[in-house]
Amino acid sequence: MDITAFSDEQSAGQRLMVGFDGTELNQDLMFLIDTLKVGGIILFAGNLSNRDQIKQLCLSIQDYARSCGQPPLFIAIDQEGGQVSRLREPFTRFPGNPKMKGPADAVRFARVTAAELTEVGINMNLAPVLDVVPKGVDSVMSDRAFGHDPMRVTELGVTVIEHLQESKIMSVAKHFPGIGRTKLDSHVEMPALDIDVNAMESTDLVPFEAAIKHEVSGIMVSHILYKKIDPEWPASLSIPIAGDLLRRRMGFDGIIMTDDLDMGAIKKYYDIKTVIRQILLADIDMALICHKGPDIENAFVEILNTLGNSQSLKAKAAESVKRIMKLKRKYLLS
Repeated sequence: MDITAFSDEQSAGQRLMVGFDGTELNQDLMFLIDTLKVGGIILFAGNLSNRDQIKQLCLSIQDYARSCGQPPLFIAIDQEGGQVSRLREPFTRFPGNPKMKGPADAVRFARVTAAELTEVGINMNLAPVLDVVPKGVDSVMSDRAFGHDPMRVTELGVTVIEHLQESKIMSVAKHFPGIGRTKLDSHVEMPALDIDVNAMESTDLVPFEAAIKHEVSGIMVSHILYKKIDPEWPASLSIPIAGDLLRRRMGFDGIIMTDDLDMGAIKKYYDIKTVIRQILLADIDMALICHKGPDIENAFVEILNTLGNSQSLKAKAAESVKRIMKLKRKYLLS
């Protein structure tokens, strides 16, 4: 599809990945696709009942988007294995990242998961977790991370990325620039870390640098305040972290997306207009809003208004849409 022919509404909608209530193509979901023209849908347990239902849901989403003249949608899920696995039995259950013994386990997880996602029409996995959990830290990520050794996290993480993407499932690594040191849960509150980039270069950033070299499709930025890098904004809203560090210094040209903007770390402190403005300034491509509510439409309106009022942000937005459509052409339109 020719993005130069996109309306401002289409360009705004492509910047959103959203959740919805229900297990079929209902009026709410149709509104998200035909009116808000969203770029992606994220699925949770409440959207999923069995293989046939999931397959029909994903098929109907893409058919409806096509009938509205819209590009295919990213259909994403958190299928990390272990504690965070939205697809339940009869889908294959894996014990999770901490239990992986080596690359062979990572290969099996990625290949089996990719095959099962492909079968039902899901095209993006918000995995792997690339957070490094230091020894002795009671980390919120202890049950989800590969471990404390950056090289082990890198080896297993890159293996998952490679084998998901070889099987045409887009991989989104998380949670940049690394939340292994955090003890607070950002679903509830905003954690703060007193660490600078130099300290992170030999630990937290190592797996993400490798993921970029292996052309990971996307990277999710965290809702953590890194006080020595950006004392004002969490990573998910930060120009120094998302725009300067990840996009320019580390050279990542895939899609950058936020963690869920409905989480307490964001919702407690900022209104959606402020959030969207920061996302656009920080060269973040997609805002993730996982729950039904007014924030989804308000985010769309705010992106649209910003495109109409700022030529510099409109130029940034065009680059974001190019990145999104480049990925869609590679995986969904080929």
